Amino acid sequence: MPHAGAARPRPRPDQETEFFWTSGRDGRLRFRSCTACSALIHPPQPVCRHCRGHDTAVREVSGRATLIGFTVNHRFPLPGMPAPFVVAQVAIEEDPRVRLTTNVVDCAPEDLRLGMLMEVVFEQVGDTWLPLFRPAAAQPEPAPLPPDDPSPEHMRDHVHRASTARRFEDGAVVSGAGASRIGRRLMVPPLHLTVEACEKAVADAGLTLDDIDGLSTYPGGGAYGGFAEGGVTALESALGIRPVWHNGAGETFGPGGSVIAAMLAVAGGLARHVLCFRTVWEATYAELVRQGKIQPPRAGTADGWFKPFGAVSPAVMLAMNAQRHMHRYGSTRETLGWIALNQRAGAARHPHAVYRDPLTMDDYLSARTITTPFGLYDCDVPCDAATAVVVSAAETAPDLRKAPVRVEAVGTQIVERPEWDQATLTHEPQVLGQAAHLWTRTDLRPADVDVVLLYDGFTFNCLSWIEALGFCGIGEARDFLDGGKNIARDGILPLNPHGGQLSHGRTHGMGLLHEAVVQLRGEAGARQVAGARTAVVSSGGLTPSGVLLLRTDG
Repeated sequence: MPHAGAARPRPRPDQETEFFWTSGRDGRLRFRSCTACSALIHPPQPVCRHCRGHDTAVREVSGRATLIGFTVNHRFPLPGMPAPFVVAQVAIEEDPRVRLTTNVVDCAPEDLRLGMLMEVVFEQVGDTWLPLFRPAAAQPEPAPLPPDDPSPEHMRDHVHRASTARRFEDGAVVSGAGASRIGRRLMVPPLHLTVEACEKAVADAGLTLDDIDGLSTYPGGGAYGGFAEGGVTALESALGIRPVWHNGAGETFGPGGSVIAAMLAVAGGLARHVLCFRTVWEATYAELVRQGKIQPPRAGTADGWFKPFGAVSPAVMLAMNAQRHMHRYGSTRETLGWIALNQRAGAARHPHAVYRDPLTMDDYLSARTITTPFGLYDCDVPCDAATAVVVSAAETAPDLRKAPVRVEAVGTQIVERPEWDQATLTHEPQVLGQAAHLWTRTDLRPADVDVVLLYDGFTFNCLSWIEALGFCGIGEARDFLDGGKNIARDGILPLNPHGGQLSHGRTHGMGLLHEAVVQLRGEAGARQVAGARTAVVSSGGLTPSGVLLLRTDG
């Protein structure tokens, strides 16, 4: 990759970050630093997160770093950055807690090794200078990966215990669930799908739309990529519900955050029946962009810390975490493959799943590369669909059409750093703390769970949740997943029996909750897990996420 003058996306410096993006003018790398404890502060902040000191200054560093992750991106080209190219992460020599997402130059990808000593080299793009890295001429023995803080094994030590015996979970139930049609390029406006799913969920609860006094959605009207129906206001306008409470936001506990917010509303007496929904319209959106009927956002500039280096997809970021898990714990591509094969086997039993054809390990391993180590079948299926559930006050349970599904506990605590490249190295960011938090709010344990619906935007999401939730030990997924028997529908941990997002379709987490409700009611037909009475549903992929433990009274 050239590192001078290429017409690639450039960052948008602001008052806080301008020093960083212009630092390379004299060939020097600089960070904000705490004058009290000497910690580097990145991204720049007005306070040191380590000692909470407020006195900071810009500090020049050596420009040396350790290569702690890389992926060869085959799928996502950008202007001035034709694929394939290497996206990498390096730990800064003066403070390895600080990492930069970057590109590697002057080196063939096959010659890269984790732990290599790297040195900075700058590329000027407009009036900014991008810090890229190349292998240093003299290479000592590869350095180990820097430790996580906190480590995955000690995440539970940092979780807050409940300060009161009163549990808001006891005040809410899931009373209804509904799903629209699902498919690739349905060419149906997204609000139509939303209404379809919501009407089904309300009817499933034995309610009418006039009973609904709350609306909740994720991520709200400004949906990522323009893929949704417009949020709470669009649905309220279509149905005329006049909610006394409503909620729509992306900075919540992943897609399930809309449900947890609704639980709080009904437990607190602000509403009695809250309709929660999520619509994805990704496949039709992409087709209409291709036809020129929708104009996508203008490309060519890139804000943030990732896009200037071509890290434009969560796949690119998560691939580096998967690579580090393989490096540290010995997991393999086949480890991830068993998850993909399991989801396809489940989808074969679901009449509406997008992909139902058989999938073999040879198919999985030979599929085209997306971004190493991910291939095509490591990634979920863009589709059009809407999912809805009704969250009701617990005292309404006797009047509902069906026996309600109860929420035993939720896990929501953020323990790791929220920035993707500063968080946990070897697992999906934002799962370890939330998983540990879940088990502090219940007397149930992982062995009591009958079926799991775990977020699988990528196969590695599932692996991360399995270890984080304690279904096997940290670093033990290779043995636990080997052969796929443990996660099969008749295994000890039935995983995503409907096919998950990898084969049923990318319903952005809400489809997992819908399947959990169907399973706990015993209504899943050919894919039913025998005797399912408890379920774990995780929510979120590289976002502040959440996890729910559901149960039935039966």
